[in-house]
Amino acid sequence: MADNAPIKVAVVGGGCAAIAAAFELSRPQHRGRYEITVYQLGWRLGGKGASGRGPSGRIEEHGLHIWLGFYENAFRLMRECYEELGRDPAKDRIATWRDAFFPDPYVGMADIGTDGRWLQWTALFPDAGGLPGDPLSEANPFTVRAYLGHTLSLLKTLVFDVQTHRATGAANAGDESAEHLADAEADDPQTPDRILAMLKRLTRYGRLGTTTGLIEAFAVLEMVMRVVAGPNENALLKLLQKNAVTQAIIEILRDIAVGARKELEQRVVKNDQDRYVWEIIDLVVAIMIGIIREGLVFDPRGFDAINDKECREWLLENGASHRSVNSAFVRGLFDLAMAYPGGDVQRPALAAGQAIRGSLRMFFTYRGSLFWKMSAGMGDIVFAPFYEVLKRRGVRFEYFHRLENVGLAADGSHVESLQFDVQANTKDGGEYRPLVDIRGLPCWPSHPDYAQLENGDEMLQQRWQFESFWDRNKVAEKTLRVTDDFDFVVLGVGVGAIPHLASEIMERDQRWRDMVEHVISVPTQAFQVWMREDMPSLGWSAPAPTISAFTKPFDTWADMRHLIDEEDWNEQPGSIAYFCSVLEDDDAAQDREDHGYPETIRAQVRASAVGFLNRNVAELWPGAIDAEGRFRWTLLVDADGGPPQDDERAFDSQFWTANVNPSDRYTLAPPGSMQYRISPLDNTYDNLTIAGDWTECGFNEGCVEAAIMSGRLAAHALSGFPALDQIIGYDHP
Repeated sequence: MADNAPIKVAVVGGGCAAIAAAFELSRPQHRGRYEITVYQLGWRLGGKGASGRGPSGRIEEHGLHIWLGFYENAFRLMRECYEELGRDPAKDRIATWRDAFFPDPYVGMADIGTDGRWLQWTALFPDAGGLPGDPLSEANPFTVRAYLGHTLSLLKTLVFDVQTHRATGAANAGDESAEHLADAEADDPQTPDRILAMLKRLTRYGRLGTTTGLIEAFAVLEMVMRVVAGPNENALLKLLQKNAVTQAIIEILRDIAVGARKELEQRVVKNDQDRYVWEIIDLVVAIMIGIIREGLVFDPRGFDAINDKECREWLLENGASHRSVNSAFVRGLFDLAMAYPGGDVQRPALAAGQAIRGSLRMFFTYRGSLFWKMSAGMGDIVFAPFYEVLKRRGVRFEYFHRLENVGLAADGSHVESLQFDVQANTKDGGEYRPLVDIRGLPCWPSHPDYAQLENGDEMLQQRWQFESFWDRNKVAEKTLRVTDDFDFVVLGVGVGAIPHLASEIMERDQRWRDMVEHVISVPTQAFQVWMREDMPSLGWSAPAPTISAFTKPFDTWADMRHLIDEEDWNEQPGSIAYFCSVLEDDDAAQDREDHGYPETIRAQVRASAVGFLNRNVAELWPGAIDAEGRFRWTLLVDADGGPPQDDERAFDSQFWTANVNPSDRYTLAPPGSMQYRISPLDNTYDNLTIAGDWTECGFNEGCVEAAIMSGRLAAHALSGFPALDQIIGYDHP
């Protein structure tokens, strides 16, 4: 390769990680150094985040895709993408990233109330200031120290809220707080001995059973946190390595929990709201105790030090009650992370370190809003803009390319070949044009444009399934050779696909075999319904929420009414709702010769969705039920314009999916699995890097942010850019 010749990069896959790597490698500052080709199965980009436009321009997703306010890397790239895209706000309704995303502050959990019925607990999370993707201040918010300070602030707020309900009232609490805070400030907080004396004084004579004692305890703990969060590393180590101080802090925290528990358990049977407050206090105290007891503040591994433990077991070890560990809050976090190996909802499993890291980032480092919803489908909002920008930069896209094998050189040092099945060719031999126009917005269709394909009519009649693992149809084979066709490979497929297309690496590399065995994934299921009546008419009068921890088989749902005007209906619906959850795994999914398997599983998802609507949706929308207690099927709008039907056949006009393809499976983070993840920075193979939320990327959980971080790391592995300190939240050696 000549010194000035471009470096040919083959990016395999079109999900968040692969596209992030292509975005970074094609930046103008590289001055065309990298000649990038993206090889993609089927007709669209997106991976697990792919969406399409179906009849009436309706948005059809793989599942429920909502971004979180701590997705710093994802929002940073998205904001840069929209700026470079340069749409005209005067003509384009989704021109900027603020048009594309909007704050979604209403978050909820479902739970069984004291009357035995399901109830929905919703909360409005306040604007946290700033916007995701803004430059960070000098203070790093993603450290154990910072999290510890945040948890104390939350604990203080919750306990004070409880205390204000006491008969003594809150009128004098402010005066007491000021008085005792002044007393505490008078003591010198810089020496461990002084702090220890203050802590011991608090635990005498049951002072923490009084409002005054609790307020004074928080004043002292805030002093400790100032030392913990401060820049003086020696002061921190001296303080926390003094075992007596650590034990005194833990004792105070336990006393706070006992006091709050005693206060609230008397009201648990009568008041669900008080129960929620107690459960949160109990969990927050357990987290603080665990952080301090296990020395995570000054452990260089941070939360990774406890990833061999299961989250709920770790909370119990650190004093949480069984009630709070089984509360809606914990269930909801497991539901959002699909944390059920094998799809078995009776055996949840999530690594403690990642669970705590994810929870604290979610609640304490979000900017703007806790959740952000997209103004259209993820394909429209994320992947179409990325595609347009990458095309302008000169990135090539080869659709209908199904990777079959990653071939290694004889000595195993590098990738020598990439073998593809070509699923289709265009009629004119030119480039496939993937996007369609929906009311002026470039979008991905739910099906390929057969008119562009050779023998497209026959493919349509024979029902070729280009995205299906079980569909082996092809029109040709293609083998790419190193140096001739590529120099470097970014392997951006899902971890579930690795055994099927990287068998040569698996055969000779124990680390890859271990990774595939331990970094597991799970299938998921989802359905969407478009209904004639609006949510208030159906019985949901609260703002449009995102709610988890509901009953199985569909534990998470979102009110997506904001998409009504984005779609292209003749008879416009009154409401839209998305449901999703984990799907029970099936050994038959590994049998590639069972060509009927996908339809069998789709039929199961359909039956589950129909049963859920008949049996369970009344708990959410009582107005959607008929006199016999069954779902009113005439509510459903047929996108093809068909008349209302009064039985479950109406569901066939809606959208549902079983995400069982190997690359569509959701990546899990069970305890004991993290050490088996391989980093995109790994250089075992001279010209190969990997990208995906299944890699060691600094936030090891299935989500957009993890995938984007991994893609940025893959780009760094090839080019040295972006610098590692520019990958927000990546703090690994």
